[in-house]
Amino acid sequence: QVQLVESGGGSVEVGGSLRLSCVVSGRYFRINMMGWYRQAPGKQREMVATITTGDLAEYIDSVAGRFTVNRDNDKGPVYFQMDRLLPEYTGVYYCVVNLSPKMSMTPEVWGQGAQVTVDS
Repeated sequence: QVQLVESGGGSVEVGGSLRLSCVVSGRYFRINMMGWYRQAPGKQREMVATITTGDLAEYIDSVAGRFTVNRDNDKGPVYFQMDRLLPEYTGVYYCVVNLSPKMSMTPEVWGQGAQVTVDS
């Protein structure tokens, strides 16, 4: 069974930085996508950033230029560097992965979540 173990997160003041890490454990054939989703207080869970084969990274507009997703190799770990943080970035961040035989961006496995709090 594949599991994702996250680390990092915490509280920081506006303009500060945090880094999240995610390690994939277990047996799998391939990783199509690794990424990060966020659930802010009172809001639905949303995709924040993904990285796919060839290290192609995508971000939602609100974090572009502030956040960077990268990984050591195709099997991870995957990292999420968050700079110049704003209060609206507060939420629980989940590491996700897709392991389907065919290319897909749909999260199949979720990490336990890491709390990120940005104090104004």
